[in-house]
Amino acid sequence: MQNFILSCCSTADLSKEHFVSRDIHYICFHYLLDGVDYPDDLGQTIPFDEFYASMVNGADTKTSQISAGEYMEYFEPFLREGKDILHLSLSSGISGSYMSACGAAQMLAEKYPDRKIRVIDSLAASSGYGLLMDKLADLRDEGMSLDELADWVMENRLNMHHWFFSSDLTFFVKGGRVSKTAGAIGGILGICPLLNVDVQGKLIPREKIRPKKRVINRIVEVMKEHAFDLTNYSGKCYISNSACIEDARAVADLVEASFPNLNGKVLINNIGTTIGSHTGPGTVALFFWGDARND
Repeated sequence: MQNFILSCCSTADLSKEHFVSRDIHYICFHYLLDGVDYPDDLGQTIPFDEFYASMVNGADTKTSQISAGEYMEYFEPFLREGKDILHLSLSSGISGSYMSACGAAQMLAEKYPDRKIRVIDSLAASSGYGLLMDKLADLRDEGMSLDELADWVMENRLNMHHWFFSSDLTFFVKGGRVSKTAGAIGGILGICPLLNVDVQGKLIPREKIRPKKRVINRIVEVMKEHAFDLTNYSGKCYISNSACIEDARAVADLVEASFPNLNGKVLINNIGTTIGSHTGPGTVALFFWGDARND
């Protein structure tokens, strides 16, 4: 058995059971719901349906990144056990947690000079981040070393595609990502913006589409255009959603019908409370391996 652990953050939006089954360790972000601090612990403390219902009912949500001190407390027990660490952070394009993890690693390196801590910016988020971690678990199980995995991530992280759409712009307006005027017009016209994550790991609007049925078809067309081997794609595909499982299932059904060589069924996950605090309900995200992201 290799003497290192794979690590990430709860914002990889996989289930607790998935993380355990793949032997992937994670540290939890945290958020405020009406002023009360909660861990973003994969729906264990507050179930996802309750969280999104609270948002709809007017609850105030705020998020905060993991501090360097929290990362030190999380990393150190592994180092004491004599294990090295490969940690992938949430994209630096949407969070400062990467810098916090790097700071913690630098401080711990002085205390544990014989141990190795590699911190890498995933440039990924939600279950795209999770799909990247799942692939690393496969490669680890095939015998790759920590350094080989780190090199693989740097060479391949931009091949992880993230495409999102939202049928409810309320919380995009509330968070200042969409103007009130644009949000009002979008709501009246039934516009569902299609977005993706760019080469810097930032979420970028790409198309304005209406109605919802059309954006569901369009997001699968995008996968046909960008997936490895196009419709012969044989990798895994993940979807995450925020309290809109019917829309997520509609996308998954189209993907499974369009990609006959898919590696298993599409895995549908929940958008966690950190990312969901900004999207609100009504967001569907599609993740797959494909050509290198570009602007």
